[in-house]
Amino acid sequence: MTAPALDNATPLTGARLMVAALAIATGNFLVVLDSTIANVSVPTIAGSLGVSTSQGSWVITSYAVAEAITVPLTGWLSRRFGALRTFIVCYFGFAAISLLCGLSQSIGMLIVGRVLLGLVGGPIMPMSQMLLVRIFPPKQATAASVIWAMTTLIGPIVGPILGGIICDGIGWNWIFFIKIPLALVGGAIVVFTTMGQPDPTGPARIDKIGLALLVLWIGALQIMLDEGRNQDWFASEEIQILAVVAVIGFLAFVIYELTEAEPIVDLRIFRYRGFTAAAVTFAGGFAAFFASVVILPLWLQQNMGYTATWAGYATGIMGVLAIFSAPIVGAATEKLDPRAILSVGILGLGAMTAWRMSFNSDATFLQMAWPTLLTGPFMVMFFVPVTGLAIASVSPEEQANAAGLSNFMRTLAGAFATSLVQTGWANAARFNQTELVSAMQNGDRLIGDMVASGTPQNVAVASLTRIVEQQSVLLATLNMFAVITIVFVLAAFLPWIAPKPKGPIDTSGAH
Repeated sequence: MTAPALDNATPLTGARLMVAALAIATGNFLVVLDSTIANVSVPTIAGSLGVSTSQGSWVITSYAVAEAITVPLTGWLSRRFGALRTFIVCYFGFAAISLLCGLSQSIGMLIVGRVLLGLVGGPIMPMSQMLLVRIFPPKQATAASVIWAMTTLIGPIVGPILGGIICDGIGWNWIFFIKIPLALVGGAIVVFTTMGQPDPTGPARIDKIGLALLVLWIGALQIMLDEGRNQDWFASEEIQILAVVAVIGFLAFVIYELTEAEPIVDLRIFRYRGFTAAAVTFAGGFAAFFASVVILPLWLQQNMGYTATWAGYATGIMGVLAIFSAPIVGAATEKLDPRAILSVGILGLGAMTAWRMSFNSDATFLQMAWPTLLTGPFMVMFFVPVTGLAIASVSPEEQANAAGLSNFMRTLAGAFATSLVQTGWANAARFNQTELVSAMQNGDRLIGDMVASGTPQNVAVASLTRIVEQQSVLLATLNMFAVITIVFVLAAFLPWIAPKPKGPIDTSGAH
């Protein structure tokens, strides 16, 4: 999963170096932006295309699943075609497919576009980091990591805010159109500034059977999770078939990959206790984090009357303190036990989610904003040491595979969490509504009083129904925050299963 060594690579210098670095980092920024800009846009997209919000969420999950599938292919692509060539093709492909997404007139067309966007966007993130390290002189390797990390942190800030402003002011299509000129210009700059740089290729074998099994079980499982709530789960023959395919496909994938000489996903790395603990922590913690990022803007827009813009502000501000705390956390990780930093970070994320359980229908924007703003430093304490802890637990020749596998699990966990949290949210809302109606003994009297005061009966019934629905959704949202908090607390204990690293860990592979 790594590119060939570049012993004869000549680092860039001066203005050419900085321009090339910014152009490469912009590619990473666009991919991170694309994974967050759609979160606040889902209600607008669903309304525009005439589908439910749960169907609109496929815009998020289809991209994430496709991106996850391409992560294990990054090393093969680098060896077979060259890291630089692959990066440039994906860069321009990102522009072309963004145009396709923006022109979509149906949810089916948009989902196909998002799948293609995930396929070309997936390799950009790891390859951008690889290329930044390649073009900088060895003594400036830290600067390369800082540039890459900053674009990764800025994306979650800009994404929700920009998505909200665009949806309210221009139209949802422009969340895709706006990335086209950036990708075209950035790709062109990379071509011209890296001209003459070596981009070696070599023999590369791809595990075709492993890849096919990977696509099979992940695709079946994700479709099952997305469609289950609409098909009454296992009462549906379609869901039953998907479940069987997912289980058999997963078991076949595990057995085959453990016996394959050059597997597409090296599952043998799980023999390291430290890697297993760190990777599961990464997946579980990110699933909880991404679930909260998905459900918060949906609730604000659907039930609290927020526009997409203000929902974006409420979500995006978490990155403000993250930027300022990143250097501090990075320095602390080199001196302190990374397991402690990781555990505290996850517990902090859980505490901020638990804080949201105090929300009610009268909560102001400022009350909403405080826990989101304070999430930033804890988010950095989670993301910065976790991949480094995973990598530090394996042998040097397996570190690239470890980084790829941990990020694959993280991306996949985010996609699954998006489906699961929305299913749980909808089920909790229905349950709460039934409970509220059962407990409301004076409903008929309230309607009678409203009619006596001159309100038409149908209006009185609709008004009371709306109040009950809003309160049931509020309670369901608090239920989901409680579940997410529990997941965070459980994940916070996992890092301590890993052995303490013998020295400072490499944090350059974070995110």
